[in-house]
Amino acid sequence: MADLSTNFAGGIRCPNPFWLASGPPANCGDQVMRAFDAGWGGAVWKTIGDPIVNVSSRYSSVDLNGTRMMGLNNIELISDRPIETNLREIAEVKKRYPRHAVIASLMVESKREVWHDMVKRAEDAGSDGLELNFGCPHGMSERGMGSAVGQVPEYACMITEWVKEAARTPVLVKLTPNITDIRTVARAAKRGGADGLSAINTINSITGIDLDTLTPRPDVGGKSSHGGYCGPAVKPIALHMIQQIAADAQVGLPISAIGGVAGWRDAAEFILLGAGTVQACTAPMHYGFRIVEDMIDGLSNWMDSKGYKTLDDFRGLSIPRVTDWQHLDLNFKIVARIDEDKCIGCQLCYAACWDGAHQCIHVDGFSKPEEAVAATRALLVRTPTTQAVSHAVPPKRVPKVDEHECVGCNLCWLVCPVEDCITMARIDNGLAPQSWAQRTAARTS
Repeated sequence: MADLSTNFAGGIRCPNPFWLASGPPANCGDQVMRAFDAGWGGAVWKTIGDPIVNVSSRYSSVDLNGTRMMGLNNIELISDRPIETNLREIAEVKKRYPRHAVIASLMVESKREVWHDMVKRAEDAGSDGLELNFGCPHGMSERGMGSAVGQVPEYACMITEWVKEAARTPVLVKLTPNITDIRTVARAAKRGGADGLSAINTINSITGIDLDTLTPRPDVGGKSSHGGYCGPAVKPIALHMIQQIAADAQVGLPISAIGGVAGWRDAAEFILLGAGTVQACTAPMHYGFRIVEDMIDGLSNWMDSKGYKTLDDFRGLSIPRVTDWQHLDLNFKIVARIDEDKCIGCQLCYAACWDGAHQCIHVDGFSKPEEAVAATRALLVRTPTTQAVSHAVPPKRVPKVDEHECVGCNLCWLVCPVEDCITMARIDNGLAPQSWAQRTAARTS
């Protein structure tokens, strides 16, 4: 069995890399303890600071093709409970679960003495580490905190230095994605002495507008505000930014990855790009704490199948496989191939190729893709007498790929509803690998 135990940022130990992210699922001690009972390895407490007053309502979402909460938007702020209550519950959780990681997420006004006081109180309560919330994109940023700090490298460096003056435990800086280049603040955190990074925080968003009331969601008395976007929809953005940070030689810090983690595959991908732990918030909000059972089993089984005994065996292995576009091989060639036996004749690949790509897929008997699609829809005909469905099925028309015209864009493969019906095959064109950079250099030499 693979070993999932983790020692993160030089001293934060936990039985596995799955943490609750700072947010509603880690709002109180009862929640965190139930999460640990379910199998979570750690939790980043909902951000602690001077209690605020939250609004009602707070959440909205983007659904996709029947999937609820593909993306979640929130305008909730930091903890609205007293600091003393949060710290007392942290102490109780650490007493009962000494092997699990409890990280205190902190956000206070930008004064050295205030940060020193909060750091001392959080560590005295038993926190295994501190996460500095420099990423919250709404509400707190309007008060000079959150992303108002994380968007200014000098501020991020300065406050990190203040915290490190007082801290005895590892200090993580949580980065905002609402910035041109996330590496600039990651480097600033490194200069300030941070022991690790958490990324990404939520993305500024408005998820939609009620077309009856004309008010964006969530509706707070007829008005709304931009909020923080998270969930599966942000995972590609998070993967991109994690890779940028992990590959930056000027950063070189452990990373706790956040952004769309909902299953073991997500976790494996983030770890392959350099993450030491992964944090989840939207997924446990959607499905409950027990999803971690599948995360643990799935990651363990995948590691066993690959021969990886520890997380370190595969951490960062995908980083060298990401490069600038100019270094990609221009002579690499693939083409689409369609399995006639598996094809159901839906003609989606035909329509997609002609209307959205490079017009290299053809169907005998049709000159336009919309004709082929209409013919497919006509296959099911309901008879008026019996109300039974009869199948008027003409000879199946299987699309054909003109491989000389195919550019290997993958679109047909992506839209095909039948698994492995369309495959992308490598073509040996006899050409040596050559990148744009190499071609340009050859021309100028």
